[in-house]
Formats: sequence, structure tokens, C-alpha cells
Amino acid sequence: MIELKNVSKYFGEKQVLFDINTQFEEGKVNLIIGRSGSGKTVMMKCLVGLFAPEEGKVLYNGRDFHHLSGADQRKLRAEMGMVFQGSALFDSMTIEENVMFPLDMLTEMSDKEKIDRVNFCLNRVELPNVNKLYPSELSGGMKKRAAIARAIACNPRYLFCDEPNSGLDPKTSLTIDELLTDITHEFGITTIINTHDLNSVIVIGETISFVYEGRLAWRGSSQNVLTSDNQLLNDFIFAQPLTQRIRQKI
Repeated sequence: MIELKNVSKYFGEKQVLFDINTQFEEGKVNLIIGRSGSGKTVMMKCLVGLFAPEEGKVLYNGRDFHHLSGADQRKLRAEMGMVFQGSALFDSMTIEENVMFPLDMLTEMSDKEKIDRVNFCLNRVELPNVNKLYPSELSGGMKKRAAIARAIACNPRYLFCDEPNSGLDPKTSLTIDELLTDITHEFGITTIINTHDLNSVIVIGETISFVYEGRLAWRGSSQNVLTSDNQLLNDFIFAQPLTQRIRQKI
């Protein structure tokens, strides 16, 4: 389990996170939601170690990430996979080379083992026969699936996704949500997704942390997100046309 305990983050004199306390449960899809500028991206960067909080702790099974030795931090980072908002595939590399990149960096697999793992991951995200293609030859949804394949190449224990549905049409977004959910449960990964996609919130959010102006304003699940009496959460959720229609039915 990953925990944030009393985490505060500053940039100069500006405070962007205020005493955050929340948990991300093992083997589940955990969402961080909130408006743009609410602090959720900073919170994600604290989780993966890109930012160190000025106050509080980032705990991985009780171990404070920012107080680990450099060697132990590297070991923990090797257990993390990351799906970036813009996919962040290397344009000059083929899809096969992109997915193989973390295997080259972090493992001592033989060339055959690497190819076998690449093919397994690409098949798992339903991208067979794209090995020799370049990112520019793929659609937006295919790029996201390739990015997921790269993120799971090293069989991570933790998977972090920054706005994985950004720029995708609703049907493709649902496909990505289903894929991330299936992979989470199939491989027992602890998945943390930073999103403002309301479909994702309603459909796949097993635990949800709602951040408002740098503070944790609510924590729950998709089962009770639509019936919460938290006014800040309601203002965020029911500002969307889809959830306005849903609210009329509940």
C-alpha cells in the first residue's frame, strides 16, 4: 500500500499541497481527481519521487521513499511503470524499441527474452504486428496502448498514469479504462491514475482521492461518488453534462 501522510509541498513561498493524508490500495485502481490547478499533478510527482515534500511522508509499505538510500530508491523506481499524458514515445524509435527501452535499462535479459517480453506486452494491449512501426504511424489510442505496453514491460508493482485518456474520443477512452483495469487486476498491480475524465471516475474508480485547492477534500469510491453530500465534490462532479443527466435519475 502507498500512503501520503501529512504531505505539504511548496514552491518558494507558494504552498500547493496542504497536509495531504490518503491511501492507495494494493491491487486496485486508485484515482486522483480534481480541477486543473488543484494540485493533483504535484501530488502524483511526489508519489513517484520527482518532487520531495517539505513536510510529511510518502510511504511504500511503511517505508518513507524520500528517506531511503539512493540504491533503495533506484530499486523501488524499478518497480514503477509510468504512462505519460502525451504517451511520451520516442519518435525516432520503433514501437518494439520503445517497449524494449526499460528492459535495456533495467534488466539483464537476453535479446530473445526481451523480444519475447515485448511481444507479450504488445499482444496484451492488443497491438500485434506493430513492432516495426514508428509512433507517427499509430493513432492516438494505439499510442496510448503502446505506452501502456512499455509501462508494464518490467512487470511493475506500481503503475502511475497521468491523464491517460487525454485527447482521446469517448469510445477509445473506455477501451483504455478497461485495459488499465484488466491489467491492474490480472497482474495485481497498484495503479494510480491522475484524471478529470468523469467516465473513468464513475466506471473504474475503486478508490478516489478528490483534491481541491491543494487539500484532500474527499475520499471514497465510484460506488458513492454520485451520492456524496460533499458540496465541493458535487460541484466538481455535477458540473459535467453527463453527470447532470445521471443525477436526475438517482
